[in-house]
Amino acid sequence: MGVKDRPQCFFDIEINREPVGRIVFQLFSDVCPKTCKNFLCLCTGEKGIGKITKKKLWYKGSTFHRVVKNFMIQGGDFSEGNGTGGESVYGGYFKDENFVLKHDRAFLLSMANRGKDTNGSQFFITTKATPHLDGVHVVFGLVISGLDAISQIENLKTDIASRPYADVRIVDCGVLETASSKDALERIKKVVSPYSSEVSKNSSDGSILSKSSDPESEVEEKEIEKRVKRKRKHKSKSSKKRRKEDKKKDETRSKRTSQR
Repeated sequence: MGVKDRPQCFFDIEINREPVGRIVFQLFSDVCPKTCKNFLCLCTGEKGIGKITKKKLWYKGSTFHRVVKNFMIQGGDFSEGNGTGGESVYGGYFKDENFVLKHDRAFLLSMANRGKDTNGSQFFITTKATPHLDGVHVVFGLVISGLDAISQIENLKTDIASRPYADVRIVDCGVLETASSKDALERIKKVVSPYSSEVSKNSSDGSILSKSSDPESEVEEKEIEKRVKRKRKHKSKSSKKRRKEDKKKDETRSKRTSQR
């Protein structure tokens, strides 16, 4: 799997109900497939209710509850919102997949934990290189768009527990699909669960399409299809009628000829 085949996810962010932009991640599914599957499903909300939290396994509506300037921003606690909750799509925690990738730069996506093999739904985004976290946290993605939004979050005022005073919320999230990464997405999802049929199919130009459909356009297409069918039916009836009329005319002509 090449870099172009790696899946992409997005967060739409608001600070105190004011939109600040979209953060787009590229997931290293070729290095950490299980960790990436967990994040993908939490972005789509497709796995339903968690066994432990009894809350929907979905990042939508959750907050960034911890912000440390020149270090990282942390989120993913969809159940408690304070760093004590959350859950993986596998139920509770899952093991550290590997420590192949290092915290060697800013804007890396890594799993938050409470110690060895305690990965749930919480994650953090680095805002500088953090090598002291190597071998302790699993790096599984990279921010490829939305650096300004991350910078705004990083610079928010916080209390002594690093909780931002502002409400920093993920108001929407999901999976983005590129033509080159479509096959990779399908391979990843086979282990957990198949994707919803709502994923928009992309053309060969490699542009990004959101995993959503427009219900109004679907209705319009159905109406057009109905009109086409009605026209075809009308044409079919008209042609049959004309054939009958032509046949009668031919019969009348033949009778006249025979009478002569």
